[in-house]
Amino acid sequence: MFGNGAGVRVPYFIDLKKPQDQGLNHTCNYYLQPEEDVTIGVWHTVPTVWWKTAQGKDQMWYEDALASSYPIILYLHGNAGTRGGDHRVELYKVLSSLGYHVVTFDYRGWGDSIGTPSERGMTYDALHVFDWIKARSGDNSIYIWGHSLGTGVATNLVRRLCERETPPDALILESPFTNIREEAKSHPFSVIYRYFPGFDWFFLDPITSSGIKFANDENVKHISCSLLILHAEDDPVVPFQLGRKLYNIAAPSRSFRDFKVQFIPFHSDLGYRHKYIYKSPELPRILREFLGKSEPELQH
Repeated sequence: MFGNGAGVRVPYFIDLKKPQDQGLNHTCNYYLQPEEDVTIGVWHTVPTVWWKTAQGKDQMWYEDALASSYPIILYLHGNAGTRGGDHRVELYKVLSSLGYHVVTFDYRGWGDSIGTPSERGMTYDALHVFDWIKARSGDNSIYIWGHSLGTGVATNLVRRLCERETPPDALILESPFTNIREEAKSHPFSVIYRYFPGFDWFFLDPITSSGIKFANDENVKHISCSLLILHAEDDPVVPFQLGRKLYNIAAPSRSFRDFKVQFIPFHSDLGYRHKYIYKSPELPRILREFLGKSEPELQH
């Protein structure tokens, strides 16, 4: 169990400075500073078609590459582990092979990122990375992809982006919940927050837990961009019915009246559970059809 002292970290056992050790040979590790005393570790994977060109290139080359004609996915990960988690790395590889840049990072207090975690801080880290991408990506599409606890960061971020009139080109929520209280109620010992750095006590007491909301159900009423929800029926961490319920709240919302809202369930027989939707052979088609014309043809 983690105590609540500052400097508590989720243990990790890989060198996050070396994404190539995870088989990501077209990925650059950066460090960004969202605010004083906060440093976050970021991985940027370029589309697979650039794998050869990317060998030996420095951070400046990778940053310049964001302005090329490939869309960008900002991936907001779930609670346990780091940006180098196995299922995350496998998803980056799939997305990269489909012609996307993938930018992902560890929130303050996760992995090798420095700072004290909080909902506000995690959301601010995501906003900082989005703005950092936007400043370098020209007119390229930027999609936000949140998984599990990261869906709470994603809807906080996208609500804020819509309020300031800089929405992303689409929002993808994988295994989302409605709000953290409902998630906690349906799974009192769920791993979704068990590893929150230094905050394992946070959710055990209803008074302290009121500080964390991750209110996807409230946020979707203030989001205006295309929304895709992916959820496996056999998800043992975030119950499938919470993802379905979130869709039922979002779909009729006035904020989405000019945008696509789509819910894709994955049958329990497939065994994708909480974090293996990346294995779906249907995923490339789902993304192509949903993201539509904003996805460029692959250039070889």
